[in-house]
Amino acid sequence: MKIIIQKFGGTSVATSGARKEVLNKIIEAKSQGEAPVVVVSAMGRMPSPYATDTLLQFVKEEAGEIEDREYDLLLSCGEIISAVTIATMLQNEGYPAVALTGGQSGIITDNAHKKADLLYGKTEAVKRYLEKEIIPVVAGFQGMTIEGEVTTLGRGGSDTTAAMLGGLLEADRIEIFTDVDGIMTADPRVCEQAHIIPAISYNEVFQMADSGAKVIHPRAVEYAMRANIPLVIKNTFSNAEGTYIVQSVKGLTSSEKDTKVITGVAHRLGRIQFTIMENDQEEKDLLECVAEEQISIDLINIFPTYKVFTIDQEDKEKLERLLQMYHYEYTLLEGCCKVTAIGERMTGVPGVMSRIMKAFHKAGVEVLQTADSLTTIGCLISEVHVSKAITALHQEFNL
Repeated sequence: MKIIIQKFGGTSVATSGARKEVLNKIIEAKSQGEAPVVVVSAMGRMPSPYATDTLLQFVKEEAGEIEDREYDLLLSCGEIISAVTIATMLQNEGYPAVALTGGQSGIITDNAHKKADLLYGKTEAVKRYLEKEIIPVVAGFQGMTIEGEVTTLGRGGSDTTAAMLGGLLEADRIEIFTDVDGIMTADPRVCEQAHIIPAISYNEVFQMADSGAKVIHPRAVEYAMRANIPLVIKNTFSNAEGTYIVQSVKGLTSSEKDTKVITGVAHRLGRIQFTIMENDQEEKDLLECVAEEQISIDLINIFPTYKVFTIDQEDKEKLERLLQMYHYEYTLLEGCCKVTAIGERMTGVPGVMSRIMKAFHKAGVEVLQTADSLTTIGCLISEVHVSKAITALHQEFNL
């Protein structure tokens, strides 16, 4: 039996027309001799009546703040509605199907409401349905504790559900359906030259997500990577091949000439650069204080007399209060953006940083700070130059 996981996001189940396209994808897989296990998100976004945010707003306005246990119970409703709808539509088309909650599908989690993690799988019921040629339609984003309490998996939860089930069922692949043709080399809203990446490694996807790209959630990639199951990002509304996420892209390109040093470019807006002078009267290590305040810092450079790093705009007031409390002298630069070039093939290749600097200089983009790893090079620039910077990298590295 060739099991595949097909996950459909909120936009894919939001309208009657979209749901018909979902059915077409499921039936197509079935007709090709595959055994699909379907995972669905809640229908659309606010103000859609069945969207998760709509349900949450209704209870908050009616009854006030919600305890974590009831919060998870409420948030599980949207996906259950989607699962019942898709299963019923399949039945009406002559395809036996069954709607399942996350717990009924065998996802057993810890007790951490709102951000539960998988403890173990109990997928015997799903396997029995598959053996009987019944299509399981699973409510994403949720699981169940050993005690039978409903839990939710946090941000990106339906993607995570699909990846969990893929590993537990030893699926052939996991298809994540959305409203785009795949993962792109950059955000097309800031770079007209951005295009679909045919194949990308798990590690590169991690780096893109961590650097600000709106791609699949890292937790889902982590589960798929553990089981070494390919993830495919596809479009519900087209027949595009999509993007394959695999352990290694070696051998997937047609020739060595197709192998590019950089795979993609991500960016994160709303960064502030702080330059902080050393304090001779320092009572406590600054970085330790920053960590205790739950302030995430990036692009860290430490020198004998000062430190330079960036934070998110929303943490500005918190950090300034801290610096003033301990009498630090500092300057800050707002309106910054971190642009990150990502590619496993840059490891050990000389001259990549030089090419990035030359490309930015030619485009009139000033680089304020840099940081690099084996597979990434991050550059801090002004937000006003983000489009020019990303376009310049596409041209320099022939993306």
